[in-house]
Amino acid sequence: MKTLREQTDAKIAAGRKAKPSFMAGVDEVISKAKAFEEGADALKVGEKAPDFNLPNAKGDTISLYNLLNNGPVVLTFYRGSWCPYCNLQLRALQAKLNEIEDLGATLVAVSPEVPDGSLTENEMSNMEFTVLSDQDAKTAKNYGVAWEVPEFLMEHMRVDRNLDLKEINNGNANVLPIPGTFIINKEGIVTWNYVNVDYRTRSEPDEIIEALKALK
Repeated sequence: MKTLREQTDAKIAAGRKAKPSFMAGVDEVISKAKAFEEGADALKVGEKAPDFNLPNAKGDTISLYNLLNNGPVVLTFYRGSWCPYCNLQLRALQAKLNEIEDLGATLVAVSPEVPDGSLTENEMSNMEFTVLSDQDAKTAKNYGVAWEVPEFLMEHMRVDRNLDLKEINNGNANVLPIPGTFIINKEGIVTWNYVNVDYRTRSEPDEIIEALKALK
């Protein structure tokens, strides 16, 4: 089975072949984001994780600190179910979910999408972990991973992808999370993180599992 990185690399390579000018533009945007140190304010290892109270697809409110009563939490921010790189990541995490849970951890995925039940209409309906909605990006901001999307990418989403983020995110049209993953121990302290402003690159599930083992 291919690693997540091999899968995302293959998708990037296919994109470069199919849409070279667009991918060149993405490279430029990401290069500028790195130059401006976007994501540098992300929560660091050793820092206290802010609590949150966010709705799931059923409308139930989920609290981080309540989840921590059961053990560590693996918290991952993703852009939305419309993002192919996010779907690759979430499928890879689903494949490793048993190992994550065997280590006593709870996997939680957060995006700005509206919790209106639409998740049951796409491939994410098969995900067995907790999926929460951060419509105003407040939680993403608290974790230092909120990113104002450049107009170049917004136009691509509107025109090429026919995506209305204002509708999908219930008003939040141009702020998306930088894909990032945090491991938070029972005391609420970040013990491991991976944040990369290049939304095409994600943490490997096996890296998360090794970091969880280190908590034992």
